[in-house]
Amino acid sequence: MISSAVFAQAPVTYRVSFPAPQHHYADVEMVLTDLPAGALELRMSRSSPGRYALHEFAKNVFDVKAFDASGKELSIVRSNPHQWTVPEHQGRVRVVYKVFGNRVDGTYLGIDMSHAHMNMPATLMWARGLDARSVRVTFVPPAGSPWKAATQLFPTNDPWTFTAPNLQYLMDSPTELSDQSFGSFKVRNPDGREQTIVTAVHHDASDAEIDEYVAGTEKIVREHAAIFGELPQFDGGTYTFLGDYLPWGGGDGMEHRNSTVVAEGASIRGNVRGVLGTVSHEFFHAWNVERIRPKTLEPFDFEDANMSGELWLAEGFTQYYGQLSMARAGLANAEQTMLSLANSALGVASSPAHQFRSAVEMSQLAPFTDAANSNDPTNYGYTFINYYPYGSALALALDLTLRERSNGKITLDDYMRAMWRVHGKPSAAPGYVAKPYTLADARARLAELVDDRGFADNFFSRYIEGR
Repeated sequence: MISSAVFAQAPVTYRVSFPAPQHHYADVEMVLTDLPAGALELRMSRSSPGRYALHEFAKNVFDVKAFDASGKELSIVRSNPHQWTVPEHQGRVRVVYKVFGNRVDGTYLGIDMSHAHMNMPATLMWARGLDARSVRVTFVPPAGSPWKAATQLFPTNDPWTFTAPNLQYLMDSPTELSDQSFGSFKVRNPDGREQTIVTAVHHDASDAEIDEYVAGTEKIVREHAAIFGELPQFDGGTYTFLGDYLPWGGGDGMEHRNSTVVAEGASIRGNVRGVLGTVSHEFFHAWNVERIRPKTLEPFDFEDANMSGELWLAEGFTQYYGQLSMARAGLANAEQTMLSLANSALGVASSPAHQFRSAVEMSQLAPFTDAANSNDPTNYGYTFINYYPYGSALALALDLTLRERSNGKITLDDYMRAMWRVHGKPSAAPGYVAKPYTLADARARLAELVDDRGFADNFFSRYIEGR
């Protein structure tokens, strides 16, 4: 009899190849061994880390087959739009399928002759009940291609094979295969620990422009580290920026635990400063969301949308610091940055939507507004304020208020450091957060910071939970 402990240790292996990238699809082979008795439920994710709406990745999967250890084809039942079930097996199943993808951004799969841009929920099936198993992924580039791999997945002795400790980490690990340019620099924390920041950029720019991009990224990284007093402990000691800056790309940025996707639907040529704003926003997420994470987003649910009432803080405060840090780093005009933040805040303040929803309730609408698609009209034009500018306005107001009431001794930086110390810094297994926060926790950290519970209660009651 095989124990459940052995089941948890048996790795899941994938082989991902691109026999005809001009047709925008990948061939995927998935092998599962030491399976417990009973039906094997294979799923494609309905959502993706960093996104808050459903995106139904199963729609692009086709030609699905399953085989036993002898190569005999097994019966598959399409149980629902997102699941393929193998009713009977002998403990080992090999699954093969094709998946189409032709969109380059932080959410989807994009394959063409120049690269494979993979968001894992849009690419890889997974098996229910095997979340704790380790994973091994081998990529097979097209024959003769100049592609190289960039990913936060853990490397092995084979440059095309990588591992993940569990499903959560796997699904949070975007991967770019292309003829990309690599750069790197090191940042040392106050405790002496040194970590490496990698830039992997698929582009059509000059070497000088890529050097400028790397230099700007380093300024941003150091500016954010100064806010928190340190970098997070990146798994493997490395953080990777996956940049796609080509005219056929889609504009997007998407945060992950030890990496981020930054894509623009334009060339980086002549526009290096223009693309660094997204770099700044996404790197702040290395603390805020990836480690300072709302309990409503932990763990991430791949079968449904996670609804969170804290996106005004998770995304909105990140929006504020993304802009502010660009100015602090000397990469944007300080006066224009403050004018932009103030104008955005005025737009939020003048919206009629306040009478209908609080900042918490605006955040809870993310499953319907975060790149979500619907055919029928809504009245969001006057009942909804996006949590990005809403949260940024709240961050600006709180920052100025803290400075005013303390004669400049306390700022929003201090609040973010308090959230980091209590909720972000405690260590956990890769893919998980040890101490996610609640709305009550966010309120308590503010009260502790200013030593005034009444101030924190008033701020949260009026401006966060109130209208």
